[in-house]
Amino acid sequence: MMSRIRVGLEFPVVLICLAFFVITAFQAQQMLRERANLAAIQAAQMPAMEQGQKLRAQLDLLAGETVRLAEAGNQGAKEVVDQMQKLGVTMRHK
Repeated sequence: MMSRIRVGLEFPVVLICLAFFVITAFQAQQMLRERANLAAIQAAQMPAMEQGQKLRAQLDLLAGETVRLAEAGNQGAKEVVDQMQKLGVTMRHK
């Protein structure tokens, strides 16, 4: 009786193990594909990110020089700094 039960369970256990392996392999393939897609998207965004960082550095330099001029007494620079402060933009000298 025990051998008959054991033989009857082998097929379902093998089938479950096979299904688990197939599902795991499929998910691993999907993750690898997603990783490759994300890497491609990141590579495509890099030029825009670098350009944005350069622009940010230029704006920071311009703002710092404007603050420096305002501190030195330049009336036009003072007006610009005052207007930017009214708009909520903080400008500081580096």
